[in-house]
Amino acid sequence: MQFCPKCSGLMIPKKEGSKTVNFCPKCNFKVKEENPDKKVIKEQIKKGPSFKFDVVEKDSESYPLTEIKCEECGHEKAYTWEVQTRAADEPATKFFKCEKCKHVWRDYS
Repeated sequence: MQFCPKCSGLMIPKKEGSKTVNFCPKCNFKVKEENPDKKVIKEQIKKGPSFKFDVVEKDSESYPLTEIKCEECGHEKAYTWEVQTRAADEPATKFFKCEKCKHVWRDYS
């Protein structure tokens, strides 16, 4: 890849007779190549390290635990998170998921 020394545009190769000429389409500056074989750009793709992935059989909860009684089984701990389900000027909806029986319920207060 060659750039024009006059306007810094990208030079494009063009055949003129038996010679290859690099020219700038912006300002029409031309440069003759002495040996077009020496300016060949080659790309090599190298194999990177192989990655291994672990298969997780069990779902893990990443939500914080809070002390609240489950409506279904009476367990005292549940995961909690909040989602803005209504208008922005109203409070977010609190969701709970029982640690033991996985029952999900919400609190609108």
